[in-house]
Amino acid sequence: MALSATGNPVVRQEDPQVRVGLDLQVGTLVLTQDGTDYTPHHAWVEFASPREDPWTAQKVTFSAQGPAGKAVGVTVDLLNEACNGPRPGVPAAIWKVVALAATSAGDVGITYASPAP
Repeated sequence: MALSATGNPVVRQEDPQVRVGLDLQVGTLVLTQDGTDYTPHHAWVEFASPREDPWTAQKVTFSAQGPAGKAVGVTVDLLNEACNGPRPGVPAAIWKVVALAATSAGDVGITYASPAP
């Protein structure tokens, strides 16, 4: 592999964000938007902790299959207009996806050690 890298990456800590991906078992969730059904197979859940507040789920983006097998993306904003609480009317099944993502992000005990140079 012909790759080089230089620099000293820095992460902004004022508004840390985490994006958790989930591979969904096809057929376990159906999204209906404007009368059209979509079958998601993947979800990205975005969490943030602005100003060191508790972690909050901001949005979920689904990769799904729509009518005639067409690939689509469906995004659900989880925060209300003031961004200080949950958006009313978000279906319980979507909150279950968020809970699965939160569990996999924080409760699986992932540890990592950089490989020796």
